[in-house]
Amino acid sequence: MFDITMDNESESLPFLFSVFHASFGIVGVLFLVFSLWMIIHAIWKQEWIWLVILLIFPAISPILYFFMVYVQASGHGFELPGASNRRRIKELQTKIHNLDKAVFHAQLGDIYFEQGKFAKAETCYRAALERDSDDIDTQSHLGQSLLRQGKTQEALTMLKSVVSVDPRHEYGYTMMAYAEALGSIGQKAEARAAWEKVVAANTYARARVQLAELLIGEGKQADARPLLDETIADAAHTPKFQRQRESVWVRKAKRLRRKT
Repeated sequence: MFDITMDNESESLPFLFSVFHASFGIVGVLFLVFSLWMIIHAIWKQEWIWLVILLIFPAISPILYFFMVYVQASGHGFELPGASNRRRIKELQTKIHNLDKAVFHAQLGDIYFEQGKFAKAETCYRAALERDSDDIDTQSHLGQSLLRQGKTQEALTMLKSVVSVDPRHEYGYTMMAYAEALGSIGQKAEARAAWEKVVAANTYARARVQLAELLIGEGKQADARPLLDETIADAAHTPKFQRQRESVWVRKAKRLRRKT
């Protein structure tokens, strides 16, 4: 009896070790995925100090980062990415089904636009305009969604109708889209005039850099340099959210400045 028990125990030990080893491996893979998620979030939010900590202390720092930065940045408890948008989309779809008002179609279009789903956004904006054709906010947003789908001529018509009524619509964002539409079809003189209107009233890196690029194309490097220098200098003093939004233009400004 004693010998049989010992044999059974000796046979079960390797099995238990193999189960433990497999479980440990799964946990390790999950923790690695979690750590990479935190690192990507730190890069996206430009949390450079935390990024260094995550790389130097990989064993505990991802958990600290999750509770001290990620959750705080989300403004609520744990939630899968995009969950709040999905709830809002469902809410708007219900309102559209029950009330079918232009404002709900437009708001749904704005969510899809922010997600980069420009075809869906276009459908929503068109539905909104069918119910309220005079809403210039919806006209502007439709024009911008068309522009991002390469439907430039229709976008240009839509955007021109808005800036002719209100050149500073949405703090110049509509005029910037209009300038980009003009530039994309080769109307560079008209595009430059539109960019100059934006730059005269705002300090957007997007406007300054694209105006500078047009000036460089015209051989006017001396006129372009101050725009690039201002963009680079301002980047160090802008709020974090704006710095993140304009980072692509600041990088482009630095590349262009090295060439001028």
